Amino acid sequence: MSTHPPDFDRVIQTTNIWLKSVCEALKIDDRHLAHRVLRTWLHTFRDRLTIEVAAHFAAQLPELMRGAYYDGWNPSAVPIKYDREGYVSRFAHEARVPAEDVPRITAAVTAAVHQHVSPGTLESALEQLPHDIRDLLLQPVP
Repeated sequence: MSTHPPDFDRVIQTTNIWLKSVCEALKIDDRHLAHRVLRTWLHTFRDRLTIEVAAHFAAQLPELMRGAYYDGWNPSAVPIKYDREGYVSRFAHEARVPAEDVPRITAAVTAAVHQHVSPGTLESALEQLPHDIRDLLLQPVP
């Protein structure tokens, strides 16, 4: 029996569903790694968007992930301009994964996120990204 409000249980359950999707997409059992790469994906994605699009996308996230999404955000400094190499470097550093794994990880996380947001939401936000970063995120998942 839970000792916290039912809404809190729902928020945790929804976040766990997202983390499970990331684990399945990456073919891993490590929920800590799944959380770390999802959080990094959200930050690197968010920082490349305009404020309006970033906020619209955030509305699709479970409450706990929305907190992670906004953590450390400086809306006066976005969108941050970086190319594919800058994106990979930042992602690898923040997620603490090898740079050569970033393409596989980001494509898997993108696929997992796509399962849980309203149709067209992710695609609309992806349109704001440079082609090289968009292609990285949308490549087929091995």
